[in-house]
Amino acid sequence: MPVLKIENLNVRYDRESRKDAVHQVSLSLKEGECVGLIGESGSGKSTIALAIMGLLHKRTEVKGNIWFENKNLLELSDRDMESVRWDRIAIVYQNGLDVLNPVISVGEQIAEAIICHTGMQKEYAREKASDMLVKTGLETFWYDAYPHQLSGGMRQKVLIAMALSCNPDILIADEPTMALDIPAKNEIISLLKNMQKKEGFSLLVISHELPVISALADSVAVMYMGNILEKADTKELLSDPLHPYTRGLIYSSPAILPMRDMWGIPGEIVIHSENQCPFYSRCNQRVEQCLNENPPLRVRSDGRKVACLRGGIVTLLEGNGLNKSYKSGKRELKVCSGCNIRIRSGEVAALIGKSGSGKTTLAQILSGIIFPDSGIVRFEGRAVLGNSESGKKHGIQIVFQDPFSATNEQFTVREIVQEGLDIIKSGSQSERREQVTEALLKVGLPYDEGFLSRKGHTLSGGQRQRVAVARALVMEPKLLIADEISSMLDPSSAANLMRLLKEIQNRSGFSMLYITHDIALAQKISDYVYIMKKGKIVEHGNAGEIFTNPKENETKNLIEAISIRQ
Repeated sequence: MPVLKIENLNVRYDRESRKDAVHQVSLSLKEGECVGLIGESGSGKSTIALAIMGLLHKRTEVKGNIWFENKNLLELSDRDMESVRWDRIAIVYQNGLDVLNPVISVGEQIAEAIICHTGMQKEYAREKASDMLVKTGLETFWYDAYPHQLSGGMRQKVLIAMALSCNPDILIADEPTMALDIPAKNEIISLLKNMQKKEGFSLLVISHELPVISALADSVAVMYMGNILEKADTKELLSDPLHPYTRGLIYSSPAILPMRDMWGIPGEIVIHSENQCPFYSRCNQRVEQCLNENPPLRVRSDGRKVACLRGGIVTLLEGNGLNKSYKSGKRELKVCSGCNIRIRSGEVAALIGKSGSGKTTLAQILSGIIFPDSGIVRFEGRAVLGNSESGKKHGIQIVFQDPFSATNEQFTVREIVQEGLDIIKSGSQSERREQVTEALLKVGLPYDEGFLSRKGHTLSGGQRQRVAVARALVMEPKLLIADEISSMLDPSSAANLMRLLKEIQNRSGFSMLYITHDIALAQKISDYVYIMKKGKIVEHGNAGEIFTNPKENETKNLIEAISIRQ
């Protein structure tokens, strides 16, 4: 039985506005439970907290229900709400200097709150205030200190002591660690966790910091522009996010994925109509239907909840039971053996293994260059047969390891990049030239007539590899397979190419299968990892889990090799 239940909450700050700050939010909090609310700034998290506390401006339009002890808090009078606020439901705000009175000692402010809400005599209120300071890790002599004399972490402890001084049933912690240093953040997290365990209150923690949510919350609701886009158990959500927005939040957090380069969610927040998916403008898997329908939070067949018309992050490419053998005299060499691989929309998957492990063969099977002896590859649900998906726009493109043999050295740069468009007869010649220019611009190459007229053999290795990437990008692929594309380049050129490619992928939203024997590089760019040995995929999983807690010896050996090399 929930101690707090929010039903279809809508909040609109300006009655003339056509946009809700909170839209159709439903949420519940059980006794002793901690629920996390996470999202970018402006997503509506704090508005929900203010609605629960009855602290929204009178002109704010609020609809829905917030149930507490069979009472709808939104229907209570100010006087009745005063008996709930602080005594039964308390809040910890994010900035102590703004909240605390600068001319009254912190101890007196806690005592004042106790007296105001419980009617306790001043002498006993002072004793309890001192006791609360001790419980939150502050010594009693801080009772007579003023807010400006305390550090940020100490002020936050004072706010927690004040909020818990009346023994509330529910505590709302709104960005409780914002702007604190790492040791102070950890102290506040430990304090909230220990206090909840001892006092037994329910906790709603609001944050844009994933480590805070990960450490405190049993379950999480992900908010974007006033909408809940996903709900799940915390561990499940962090290891396997369903919504592209949730995945973007996780991949933006260096604390969650410390080895990975940090990339934010591409695009800017765009005001949308209420009949449109709020994440439409930034989503890498949007379809036309998303422009005309705001998806409700639905329960999937696996029991998880996501607000997405496509049911969450979709599987773009899937290979099942892939086998491939070559004969050498009387000997049969099995280069792919029962390989299963899945690449999701917007994902960077790394296929890692030593030379000769079968990585390139598997890549060629996935792209349709060669046929498997058995098994099937599907792209967006369609069987990949030959160039069925590589010979068109919005399909699969592959960039090979050797930039010199991968491009015709007698072709001009324009001919190399435009080749695919010419083959499929895409648009007019002027449109093709424009697309070539855009592709070269993306990969950081000149696009003046002098460079476009240069023959392939006059280019450096780094330039030819970028031209090869531009040739693939001009087809606007949904999946790019990059096969050891930096292995033949010098370290500086390789680093520049990979950073550029990851930036393009992050901005454009295509999926990528990056094939490499360099696990250090894979750590920087990959979301999901497949480890290959002697034609078999021996381990796969979330990049963070694979790199920090490998199960197979082959993976452990590859990771150990980095340490030896360093």
